[in-house]
Amino acid sequence: MNRIEAFRALHLPGDPLVLFNIWDAGSAKAVAAAGARAIATGSYGVACARGSSDGENLSLDEALANLGEILGVTELPVSIDLEAGYGADAAAVGQSVAKARQAGAAGINMEDRLPGETALLPVDEAALRIEAAAATGLFVNARCDVFRGRDAVADGDALIAAALERARVYAGAGAGGLFVPFLSNARCIAAICDGSPLPVNILWSKPCGDRAALAGLGVARISHGHQPWAAAMAWLGEQAKAVLGGAMPPYAA
Repeated sequence: MNRIEAFRALHLPGDPLVLFNIWDAGSAKAVAAAGARAIATGSYGVACARGSSDGENLSLDEALANLGEILGVTELPVSIDLEAGYGADAAAVGQSVAKARQAGAAGINMEDRLPGETALLPVDEAALRIEAAAATGLFVNARCDVFRGRDAVADGDALIAAALERARVYAGAGAGGLFVPFLSNARCIAAICDGSPLPVNILWSKPCGDRAALAGLGVARISHGHQPWAAAMAWLGEQAKAVLGGAMPPYAA
């Protein structure tokens, strides 16, 4: 089984793959040593770790160079966050994703809105971009941003229907998974998992509960997104401030 198929096989509803997202080769080594079954980048952390910012402001060449460094330190399947696919149209997306496969990626994340845009792409346009990405053979985790900035309690039924409609179209385009971030409402998660033709990926947040709680709702993948990078940087800043202010370092000599 190659790394792409091995990665695909890890997406089991009710037995979710946990991805503690990393940003470079060093963080990949640490997470792999902790017992990870796969490695996944988060675009926010990758860009910020290189002094850039999220939203495809880091060039594709830089993102792929980072991928190469990560692949150099682990044999685990590696999924790369390619944001909106690094392409103005479906053909360009296909070319960018093909480069990720050639570099050794097992999968990608791809959004259904363009960098800097709030509105989602029309579903048919998003599907064409997903189809071009999936044609490379990589596992495409299609991000569905219908819950972003919305109230899952007040608008839950309409948002569930919108997510499931996109799930059906994205599945038909060849996506391997459905990523529904910014959602922690258990009723909505369960309904989407029950109705989606694709294994469902949830972005972890405290209200989601632990892995067992999300497994019980039918989730197949749990991502931690930019949170590991943000926590690491917050710790670094706090400790640097303390040490520079005269405190003893928190680590052993």
